[in-house]
Amino acid sequence: MAARAALRRRYWASLPARLRLLRAATVSLAVALAALLLLAGLAASGTWNTVAGRDAPRTTSAADLSLALNDMDAQAANLLLSSGDAGKGRLETPYEKAFGFYGDARREIGHDLRTLAVAAQGDRADERTVESLTDNFAEYQERIGRALENDARAGGKAAALSDYRTATDLLQGQLLPEARTLVDSNDQAFDAEYDRARSTLFVQLAAVLNLGVLLLVALGVLQWYLARRFHRILNPGVLAATVCALLAVLLGGQALSASATHLRVARHDAFDSVVALSRARAIAYDANADESRWLLDPGRRDQYGPSFLAKSQKLYGLSDATLSDYDTELAQTWQMYETDHDDLEFTGEFRRELDNITFSGERAAAEKTVQAYAVYQRDDRKIRALVAQGKEHEAVEFCMDWQPGTSNAHFGAYMAALGKVTDINRRHFTASVSAGRSEATGVLPWACGLLLVAGALTLLGLRPRLAEFR
Repeated sequence: MAARAALRRRYWASLPARLRLLRAATVSLAVALAALLLLAGLAASGTWNTVAGRDAPRTTSAADLSLALNDMDAQAANLLLSSGDAGKGRLETPYEKAFGFYGDARREIGHDLRTLAVAAQGDRADERTVESLTDNFAEYQERIGRALENDARAGGKAAALSDYRTATDLLQGQLLPEARTLVDSNDQAFDAEYDRARSTLFVQLAAVLNLGVLLLVALGVLQWYLARRFHRILNPGVLAATVCALLAVLLGGQALSASATHLRVARHDAFDSVVALSRARAIAYDANADESRWLLDPGRRDQYGPSFLAKSQKLYGLSDATLSDYDTELAQTWQMYETDHDDLEFTGEFRRELDNITFSGERAAAEKTVQAYAVYQRDDRKIRALVAQGKEHEAVEFCMDWQPGTSNAHFGAYMAALGKVTDINRRHFTASVSAGRSEATGVLPWACGLLLVAGALTLLGLRPRLAEFR
């Protein structure tokens, strides 16, 4: 009891003691809130660095790897289709373009594998996947190299086709499934990081608001107590400290709330579309490769025809559609969608993108992509009809030519349209990352500074009053 009485006399019984206690509580709350905002800013800055420097790049690298693998295999088939007999009768422009694209795809795969190897460090499952990809890609290159060597000699078409079959089987059976595994794994890791970061931001926001209310209450009590004891309406120092504290709480709360919004826009509004469109691009290249494989290898047409349709269904899914009626159903369901955007008559990656329209110009660009896709699909049916009529050479030329009105020209327009939609979402992802970083490195430091000023003003405002008791 004696100890409690001594503590009461020291910290509360006298007017100076009460002022010192209120001063200590106010300054402590200001410092604690400043420290919380500082830690929140550092955590948010770290989150944005992780999102922009690790999570997004490794997901897109895995998607780019799938695309480049499909492109390389498609170009290998195009080289074999357009080469003629040991160079005789070669389709020069298609061959040269295929040769250039083949080299570009091979270099892109090497770059993506290196990027993914670095990103996989510490994740044993991803490390094993990248190791397997690297080994299988080396074998794939060897098989394709043999196919091209055999094709370069007279009478080597049969051997070249056998080697190409082995290579494309390895691609479909090992390389592409492993690449898709990496896309899913990295995207899920990004999602987990997003969920953790958003949860942390909301906890920090709640803590900032609670501490801010306590600080403002403490400053209000202090102002009231000074007015009551010293018979003055307002203490200028405490009033200025209250204004600074209020601004700091508003700025800090707004910054954390805005960071959460920017994170949602970056991850779900923008990057979900980037992933869906990257998948669509990889599937489109794989389907285009199936078209070339179908022309190159008559013995496997029963395999490559259904495969082309299955990949088309992944892009623009139509229940029970076959190659013969796919175009008609596509046109009908697309007309229904244009009348009612909530119409659910088709599925697939295009549907996923159309259901996630967020940004200005995105819907128009996405719709142009589907329209270009429909043109490309009609070209595929023309190729198959030419073959059915015994006009195989004309079918190959129409498939591989780059002149306006040919299949490759339309495929290029389709990919360009798809690229524009992806670029819109990439730009908004980058803008959201930049805006989130600005909140963390620009606004929150100002809020911390205002709180420190509030603490200093509180000390200065009370100094003359305490000096009266010396």
